[in-house]
Amino acid sequence: MTKIKSVALIGAGAVGAYFIDGLMRKKDIDFSVIADGDRRKRLTEQGLKINGETLFPAVKTPEEANGADLIIISVKYEAIHEAAAIAARIVSDQTIILSVLNGIDSEEIVGEACGPEHMLYSIMRIQSSRNGNEIIFDPKGTAGLFFGEKDSREKTERVLAVEELFADTDIRCTFIPDMLGEIWNKYASNISRNLPQAMLGVGYGAYGDSEHVAYIRDIMDDEVHVVAAAKGITIPPMVGDAAAAWDTVSKAARFSTLQDLDARRHTEVEMFLGVLIRTAAEVNVPVPCCTFAYHFIKAMEEKNDGLFDYS
Repeated sequence: MTKIKSVALIGAGAVGAYFIDGLMRKKDIDFSVIADGDRRKRLTEQGLKINGETLFPAVKTPEEANGADLIIISVKYEAIHEAAAIAARIVSDQTIILSVLNGIDSEEIVGEACGPEHMLYSIMRIQSSRNGNEIIFDPKGTAGLFFGEKDSREKTERVLAVEELFADTDIRCTFIPDMLGEIWNKYASNISRNLPQAMLGVGYGAYGDSEHVAYIRDIMDDEVHVVAAAKGITIPPMVGDAAAAWDTVSKAARFSTLQDLDARRHTEVEMFLGVLIRTAAEVNVPVPCCTFAYHFIKAMEEKNDGLFDYS
C-alpha cells in the first residue's frame, strides 16, 4: 500500500490549523506549511496560536516541498487559483491532493492546474474562528475530514493511505462512498445555514426560534437541491456525526460569512451563491431566493467598504 511520508499544507487559517495541530504531533512525517516572503517570516518568527498554544510548524517554499506525497489546500475561496498554482509547483506523479474548501468546484479548479488524477474529493466539518494570529476550534465538536474518490465507491489504495496517515492523530477522517453527493450536502448546508444568519446578523439559534428565519433557510436549501437534481446529483440526508454536530452548535454561533461581515472583510459568497447562480443558469433552473441573498451580501460588502458613506 502507498504510504504517505510527506505532507504540504497550503493555507494556515481557521481550517488549516486543524491539520497543523494534528500533524505536527505525528512522528516520522515530514509536515510543512507552504509560504514564502513576509508570510514565511511571520510564521517562522511568530508561529500560530491554536487553542491557546503557540505552535511553530516547519515552513517551506513550494520548491522545497516539491514531490510531497500529500498536498492539503485550505485557503479562502478567493485564493484558490493562487493555491492551485502553488500546488502545481509541488506536485509529482505520486502526489495526492485534498482541497478541503467549501463549495462545489475547488477540486475542478485545482485539478485543472495540477491534473485531475491527483484529486481526492473532500469536505471539512469544523466550527472554527480566527482573530489575528489566534485560531480556536472545538476538538470534540469537530467531525473533521470527509473524503473519497470522485468516481469510485470503493476504498482505493490512496484512500487507505490517507486513513493510515490520520489513524494515530487527533484528526478525524471519514471515508464517503458517494463523495459528490456529500459535497453537495455540505454545500446546501452552508448556503441554507451560513448565509441567512449573515444577512440578518443573528446567531444560529434564530433558525429554531423564528419560523421566518427557518423559512429562509428551508427555501434556500430547496433551491440547492433542485439545481443538484438537474445535474443528476442526489444529495443524501445528513446522518451520523455530521447530523449530530448541528445539535451541539451554540445559539450564539456566528458562522464564517457573518464572521467576515462582522470583521468588515469580504465574504466567500462567490463560492457559495455566485457558483450556484451560474450552475443554475447552465441547467435552466431559477433560484430567486439565492439570487436575492447573493446581491444582499454583496451589497453588505460594499457597505463595509465605505461605498455608501455619503457623510
